[in-house]
Amino acid sequence: MNRYGLAVASNIKVAVLGVGSLGQNHARIYKELHQKGDVELIGVFDTNQEQSKAIASKHGITSLSSLEEASAADALSIVTPTMTHYCLAKALLEKGKHLLIEKPMTDNVDEATKLVDLAKLQDCILQVGHIERFNPVFNFLQNAVQAPRFIESHRLSPYPARSMDIGVVLDLMIHDLDIVLTFVPSQVEHVDATGVKVLSPSEDIANARLRFSNGCVANLTASRVSPEQMRKIRVFSGGEEPSYISLDYREQKGFHYRLAKEGEKESSFLKKLLVAKNSSIVSQFGGKKVLREPVPIEHKEALKVELESFVNCVKRKKEPIVSGESARQAIELALEITRQIERQTQ
Repeated sequence: MNRYGLAVASNIKVAVLGVGSLGQNHARIYKELHQKGDVELIGVFDTNQEQSKAIASKHGITSLSSLEEASAADALSIVTPTMTHYCLAKALLEKGKHLLIEKPMTDNVDEATKLVDLAKLQDCILQVGHIERFNPVFNFLQNAVQAPRFIESHRLSPYPARSMDIGVVLDLMIHDLDIVLTFVPSQVEHVDATGVKVLSPSEDIANARLRFSNGCVANLTASRVSPEQMRKIRVFSGGEEPSYISLDYREQKGFHYRLAKEGEKESSFLKKLLVAKNSSIVSQFGGKKVLREPVPIEHKEALKVELESFVNCVKRKKEPIVSGESARQAIELALEITRQIERQTQ
């Protein structure tokens, strides 16, 4: 029974709109859930019918020929270019469909607000694809840090063949904006941002420094013109036992640094040299002993966890972990950052 006293749906029909680099992974995971009996995947639809048929053939599913055909599903993933999100989502919400919209939900606050309001009016689940919220790294972070004082994140990637209708702030940095807005129990008080256009009409590199009313500061850097991929976050926390945590979203691993307690002796040089990557190490810094220990993170595919959560929310009529409203707040902050960058480049 759900919160309304109604029976929980045992199965739902799902479909995927857009099967590019990310959408095809939605299709793959829904097929796995279909095989487990958790959902009924009715098919995928893409305006590029050759791509749609190729992905459908690869996963042994149906290539749908129209949006109308895809609308037979109860719940849909919208994994199309950002500029198409609003029109597609509006049409589907008006039909009472539950939606998982890839980030960013829209490229402006007005359309995001309209979708949030429409979902409430239609009693539909509206979830947004801020995937790092389902990464076990973030779960560890939430449980391990109680009083964040300084946060630093780096999200770097090579130049992509997608999402070129938006800048790097809405494309990449928005993940970290969503994280800090969720993680820091305070309001953003001040924003200072800068960015550079390199290969596209919008910013390709951006940095934003956020100051929260509780004194916490977050320094976020995003680039889509980097020779390497990086998705890392570092958090310095205060309180009675100050500590520093360094985590890697991609590798799903990291280290926790804190002052060593009485009885925790400095590690030998041999141990530091041979097993430093996988063991707890005590070292001397500034006359104090510091313990560095690997953090216990269970490896999981974040996208699979995200889609499973979406399906569960639809079946049980639960508020999604990443609601339309929380995504709207991230968009609002992202647009303030891009406005500052645009003023600098005019």
